[in-house]
Amino acid sequence: MTFATGNAARFVGQSVKRREDPRLVSGHGRYVDDITLPGQLHVAFLRSDVAAGRIRSIDTAAAAALPGVRAVYTGADLNSVSGPLWTTTNGPPADGPPLLPLAADDVRFVGDPIAAVIATSRYLAEDACELIEVDIEPIAAVATLEDAMADGAHVVHPEIGSNVMEFPAAPDPELDEIMAGAAHVVTRTFSMTRTTNVPMEGRAILASYDSFSGELRVWPSTQSPHEVKAFASRVLGIGEHQVKVEFGDVGGGFGQKMYVTREEAVVLLAAKLTGRPVKWIEDRRESLMAANQARHDIATMTMATDEDGHFLAATFHLVEGVGSYPAGGGSTGGGMLVAMMFTGAYRIPKVSFSCTTVYTNTCGRAPFRGPWAVETIAREQMIDAVAREMGIDPLELRRRNVLHQSDLPYSLPSGLAYDILSAEETLEQAVASLDWESFRALQAQERAAGRYLGVGLSLLVEPSAVAFGAWATEAATVRIDVSGKVEVLVGSGSHGHSLETTIPQVVADHLGCALDDVVLRQGGDTPYGPGTGGSRSAVILGGAAQAASTSLRAKVVEVAAHVLEASTDDLEVAGSVVSVRGTPTKSVTFAELAGLSYLNPAMLPPGLEPGLEASKRYSPPSPFTWSNACHLCVAEVDPLTGEVTLGRYIVSEDCGVMINPMVVEGQIAGGVVQGIGGAMYEEMTYDVDGNPLATTFLDYLIPTAGEVPEIEYCHIETPSGSLGGYKGLGEGGAIAAPAAVANAINDALSPLGAYMTQFPITPSRILHALDS
Repeated sequence: MTFATGNAARFVGQSVKRREDPRLVSGHGRYVDDITLPGQLHVAFLRSDVAAGRIRSIDTAAAAALPGVRAVYTGADLNSVSGPLWTTTNGPPADGPPLLPLAADDVRFVGDPIAAVIATSRYLAEDACELIEVDIEPIAAVATLEDAMADGAHVVHPEIGSNVMEFPAAPDPELDEIMAGAAHVVTRTFSMTRTTNVPMEGRAILASYDSFSGELRVWPSTQSPHEVKAFASRVLGIGEHQVKVEFGDVGGGFGQKMYVTREEAVVLLAAKLTGRPVKWIEDRRESLMAANQARHDIATMTMATDEDGHFLAATFHLVEGVGSYPAGGGSTGGGMLVAMMFTGAYRIPKVSFSCTTVYTNTCGRAPFRGPWAVETIAREQMIDAVAREMGIDPLELRRRNVLHQSDLPYSLPSGLAYDILSAEETLEQAVASLDWESFRALQAQERAAGRYLGVGLSLLVEPSAVAFGAWATEAATVRIDVSGKVEVLVGSGSHGHSLETTIPQVVADHLGCALDDVVLRQGGDTPYGPGTGGSRSAVILGGAAQAASTSLRAKVVEVAAHVLEASTDDLEVAGSVVSVRGTPTKSVTFAELAGLSYLNPAMLPPGLEPGLEASKRYSPPSPFTWSNACHLCVAEVDPLTGEVTLGRYIVSEDCGVMINPMVVEGQIAGGVVQGIGGAMYEEMTYDVDGNPLATTFLDYLIPTAGEVPEIEYCHIETPSGSLGGYKGLGEGGAIAAPAAVANAINDALSPLGAYMTQFPITPSRILHALDS
């Protein structure tokens, strides 16, 4: 297999500056709150301040009488007139809690929306919320997984009948026999922390309904314009063709904005009922309290090895908390993907997986940059734990078990198959970049001097380009307009990850136009697509754009051959000009060809359809396009204070053909920072009564530039089997980083006898472990 360092493409592979940046960094982006419509009203929500309770009464009279208030809605007003709130990509849920815009007879978490005030300003709406009198009979809430699983516990959703859903492992006598006879068997439990996505822009929506035309216009902050369109259609009972989604800039999402939520349904309903434009902008307290939580996972792993450290078998039991109302309406988070791929980049011939899903009276779970991340976070810490038990270096244990090129194609125990992978290569590249042996020598010297340094590894296989069911395809329309410029229409929902730059790079290369001539159009009036998520944009959207561009290029060449009286084989296309190879003066521009195609079609070759436009829908050859990476972290722990300082952080990434290396490194960096946050800082805590204790950034800590080390990047480019050879990488940084950090900290603490298995690894937890 060849590991390329680049390609000969004109734009693909180049670090083209992001087109989005000039407007975004200068403050000229257009977010939902930047849009103001005539007669616009604003929404504020009255939210529950108890985690569980029965609503005895709601009195909205005083709020409704406040000057400037146009309407006050409760569940009694909206729930019966709302259409269903399920999502297009998931379909109507077979299980899960009832999906209603507002709380009806009871509340099920602190932040549960009880009423919505529609007023001429957000300030008035907030004031009116304070005038609403709600009588709630509190019920003993279940805020922890242990409380929710206890016998006789309060049931979060009576409609389901239980807080617990069990997915047991199938009996496997052969695996039991392997475990019983293995030379080494190690069991550890790793507890993730409940975190949240924290996008810069919270949830936001502006909706305007025209009762005369029956048309709804929506300005959302979303990852999926077409999901918004379909959702609005269902909620309001109108046709999708009557919904127009206007897509602007989105201040991050990381999975949180994949699905439309209850509050956004309220805004849609209010716009129709009031006949006025209605806006809701989520504030930070609402975001931390009620948007979503993620990573509330406890993983117990057992690994068996032979005398030489070769993996023989592994079991994985996951307990996942999904809160009260998990986004999308389902009951499980990433359990299915965890089950399918927790063996990662290693040869582990025999496995079993079981899962316990638990509802609690807390904010609901939603996707967060690798919802299945626990499979890597737990496994990579587990490998270090096994190495420690065996008394060998964690690098050596990985080398004995990592997949080699000779193993490919490799079938996982789950039945999934790796076709193209470079796990061993990324491992060795990262280790060489550090100079592992020299670091071990330095580490020993520093320990003797009283400094405690550690190094941690984390290998990742990312199932990018999720492509099954509603996620299987994306479409692109590439059009040369009358002036010769190029429009690309796609159904994606870019939320900060450079699609305005990377997709035009693909189009410019494969159409042969100037990069500056290409503009990307997104939104609801584009070909249907499920949106951005699952690291699918480069592979599936890029593949669709490439296919459409190639098709249009063929037509451009055919028209140009007719005009230039030349063979199509003798023509070359570059810079929006078609010329005869070897005779550059004999040429025709895209603008000239467009003029002929649109304004003088009689001059086209006989039988050729007028116009210059091509549409293609693309689905990759596999349900997953595998990318992989190795993360390496160096950390120092101060045993007197528990403070952790991260030193070097190295990432060796293989995301196939890189469309834009600068964007690739930006994606890696963003993920790594979020992973460091989950490993060391971020924690969405609740007290025993279900009250959230982190509703501001004073309590919910996120890493800043001062805490994040400079990230060093190494690249391997192994083309995938998908069109263009691209692979996705958007979630890998957040998935691999927590284990790399944890392993580095535990390596530093190893001479002191402390061992950390609970995230976040804070100074107080380190000091407690040292004192234990």
